[in-house]
Amino acid sequence: MFQFKGFPRLYLLLVLMVLISPVCACQPAAWKDPSKHLVRFVTVEEGIQLEVLDWGGSGRAVVLLAGSGNTAHVFDDFAPKLTDCCHVYGITRRGYGNSSNPPSGYDDQRLADDVLVVLNALKIRSPVLVGHSMAGGELTTLANQHSDRLAGLVYLDALGDPRDWPASDPAYMALANKLPSAAGPQRPSEEESKSFSGYHAWQRRTLKFGFPESELHNMFVTNPDGTMGGPKASQSVSEAIGKGQKKRDYSKIRVPVLAIFEFPITLSKLPHPDVHPSENAEERTAFDAFNSATAAYVQRWMDNLTSGVPGARFVDLPGAGHFIFLTRESEVLKEVHRFVAGL
Repeated sequence: MFQFKGFPRLYLLLVLMVLISPVCACQPAAWKDPSKHLVRFVTVEEGIQLEVLDWGGSGRAVVLLAGSGNTAHVFDDFAPKLTDCCHVYGITRRGYGNSSNPPSGYDDQRLADDVLVVLNALKIRSPVLVGHSMAGGELTTLANQHSDRLAGLVYLDALGDPRDWPASDPAYMALANKLPSAAGPQRPSEEESKSFSGYHAWQRRTLKFGFPESELHNMFVTNPDGTMGGPKASQSVSEAIGKGQKKRDYSKIRVPVLAIFEFPITLSKLPHPDVHPSENAEERTAFDAFNSATAAYVQRWMDNLTSGVPGARFVDLPGAGHFIFLTRESEVLKEVHRFVAGL
């Protein structure tokens, strides 16, 4: 039998704890979502469940729908700031995050039906649907077919028509290819790309906004050692959604509509030519042609909406970029509050 003469008893106890518990000493602490929401799962088809976040609040129900590639957790910072006027929910569509990842069901109709099933299952009456980016397809399809179930729609840079899309136009892409090449944002370092907090910090530094860290945990795999791995969602999901989108038709929408985005700017609208990013005449011409072509697309999208919903209201947020609810949070919140109060 071993004798431990001369060892203080506390020191001996610590040595024994290390010897018998090597695994516990090496395990990283589990990450916990700090957002104050309830998480539940709603079955929308046999074997298919969607994650639904509930931030609480009182008043009109508001349901947030993320863009392609994101989950409802992208609203984890934004949503709580609406609970003073609304009961706020978020839905993670199939194929993303913790929702089921079936091999099919990614067309506009099925995705809109999924939202309707959630509304019915949770008894959400007359909500305002707020959708970012590709969620405009779900908003439009659902409102065309079930305006009686909704109170209003808010499009957050979500008017882009997938069947009238600039990247599908050879003439438009030819204009894009004439633009002078510009260096994109720097890539995250190896250390930043392996850390959820590091990647978030890189986003804020280079893009001037960052996804909530909870969104990164739902978009990317967490490795056994706690580092950030690759995307959870398959590229095939985004491709299936793209193929399943249809041309926007607003003709049967019978609820108020608000559309918030950054209006395109052409040279003719700039206050002074020095504001333009280039002093080279050829480059300035290329920029002007590209911006004018972009503005023409957006104008068609706006005209299409107002042909079906004449009273639709548009709000311009210059310089907001695509993730407007992150880059211009206070202004978007103000407009949504105003919209809901006016219903």
